[in-house]
Amino acid sequence: MEVTAQEVAEWMVKEIQFTGTLYQTAAIEYVKANFGEQFVFVNENGNASLSKDVKKAFRKLHAGRIAWDRDGFLWAWT
Repeated sequence: MEVTAQEVAEWMVKEIQFTGTLYQTAAIEYVKANFGEQFVFVNENGNASLSKDVKKAFRKLHAGRIAWDRDGFLWAWT
């Protein structure tokens, strides 16, 4: 069965609801291992990042209840 960006985003929201935070490196490792490489790319700075489709679905799902912490490279429940 084909995994969708929506399913990846739902996992991210559930993870943050449960633990309070989600580090970008942990999210990328988990997504690659459990959902597939197609949801991860290397950005212009040479860093691994989640696909635009995942980020878009994620923003829609959390509707502002999750914040990105630039210094910690993590998402946190607000």
